[in-house]
Amino acid sequence: MVDTLGMDEPRGHDGARIRELRARIAAREAALEPLAAREATSAGRARPEPPDPLRLAFQVDRDRIIHTRAFRRLKHKTQVFVAPDSDHVVTRMTHTIEVQQIARTVARALNLNEDLTEAIALGHDLGHTPFGHAGEEQLAALLFEGFRHNEQSLRIVDLLERDGAGLNLTVETRDGILKHSKVRESVAAEAWGTAATLEGQIVKLADSIAYLNHDIQDAIRAGLIREGELPEAARSVLGAEHSRRIETLVTDCVLATLATLDGDAPRITLSEPVLAATDRLREFMFDRVYLHESTLREARRGQAIVAFLFEHYAAHPDEIVGWSRAQDPPWRRAADYVSGMTDGFAARRARELGFAG
Repeated sequence: MVDTLGMDEPRGHDGARIRELRARIAAREAALEPLAAREATSAGRARPEPPDPLRLAFQVDRDRIIHTRAFRRLKHKTQVFVAPDSDHVVTRMTHTIEVQQIARTVARALNLNEDLTEAIALGHDLGHTPFGHAGEEQLAALLFEGFRHNEQSLRIVDLLERDGAGLNLTVETRDGILKHSKVRESVAAEAWGTAATLEGQIVKLADSIAYLNHDIQDAIRAGLIREGELPEAARSVLGAEHSRRIETLVTDCVLATLATLDGDAPRITLSEPVLAATDRLREFMFDRVYLHESTLREARRGQAIVAFLFEHYAAHPDEIVGWSRAQDPPWRRAADYVSGMTDGFAARRARELGFAG
């Protein structure tokens, strides 16, 4: 990182006072758990830049993500249920906020870096397509190199935001965004490797805690399941109610993780009984909700729209307005453009272009 002592004098401010305040903020970060990420030990940014007068590096990352176009679009992107009738169904935006809240709670309890945790949480789903995982699966089938939302999230912060300049985030934030995903096998399973920071590992687990529990609420509202139908093996360990399940998972994560911090392999984890119960609940949700015919019916329409739009824009890249790089091949530009669309915009553009599905 750039030495704060070399910082330019802040215009219109008392430079000495600003440096004193920043030193106080840095001292607060230095007092975190020894394994916590810190600006002072960060691997830095791809393009070195002077430090902010009052914000440390990971806070700058967090704030940059909040002010992106991709972040604002999350409010109109599907989580699980496409075109829901209720205003209370979770969207990518509300999911992201819940992940942020859970992750921050764990980070604070463990005395880890809350700013980095929040930055990763806020950026982890920026690359999600319209129509949720269904849209992601459709683009993955259309692109010879596949498509994964975590990789697209990184592409957005590196290459697409700020008209192609990217956000120039720290290595630690970028790493956590890339490695937050997991496979169906388990909430503890690895797909892109383990995040280099404990803060990144927190977000990966917080993501699962958030989506499992809010998806249960949405499925109950949709009439797909009843609370009493949740597996007894999960209910007895995690709790029978939404708030109790989250409390159990967060508390167990903190206690199980604390037991590892003084050992040779510190990691963010759950105890074996709680992990087993969580994976059982996750499998139930796949069987009863994520792969339910009503869910899949709406998903298939979303996939048809994504396929139609991708094929159109790959053939007519001159019609792409922003959100792609002119130097990229047409298929890449089309993938960037379509994946960045909200559900409503994608549906409108498809109709305007003659989609009859």
